[in-house]
Amino acid sequence: MTTGLIRWNPETDLLRGRVDRLFNQMLGDLWGVPQTTEEVSARRWMPAVDIRETADALVLSAELPGLTKDNVNITLENNVLSLSGERRFEKEVKEETFHRMERSYGEFTRSFTLPANVRTDKVEASFTDGVLTITLPKVEESKPRKIAIR
Repeated sequence: MTTGLIRWNPETDLLRGRVDRLFNQMLGDLWGVPQTTEEVSARRWMPAVDIRETADALVLSAELPGLTKDNVNITLENNVLSLSGERRFEKEVKEETFHRMERSYGEFTRSFTLPANVRTDKVEASFTDGVLTITLPKVEESKPRKIAIR
C-alpha cells in the first residue's frame, strides 16, 4: 500500500536543492543584507525535514537548531500536520554591519498532508538536540503482514 507521500529521488532533489539555493541567493542579493533586528526577524525560513517510513509508522524529523520545544508548535487538523515557530535574532545590531548572513531567523511554517493510513490519535513528538521527531503510527490494516501458504 502506498502512503500518498512523494518518494525521495536523490537526483531530482539534488537539482531542486541547487535551484532553491540559487534563487534564495539571487533574492537575498536583490533584497540586500538585513541591517536591523526587525529586518532579520521579518524574514521567513524553512527548516529541513526528513520523512521516513517503517513497517509501523511514518517518522518525520525536522532540523530546528537553536530552538527549544517552547519555540515550536505542532498542529494536526483534517489530516494536515503543521509545524510552525520562530527563531529570533538574539543580538541587537547597532554599530555593526553584516556583510553576509546565511543563518535564517524569523518565523517558519511547514505543512504535510498525511496519508489515510495514519492513526492521528496516536501521534507522538519529541525534541532532542535541535531535532524535532514526530512519529505517526500506521493503522493495523496497513501494516505489512506475512501470508502463510497452505
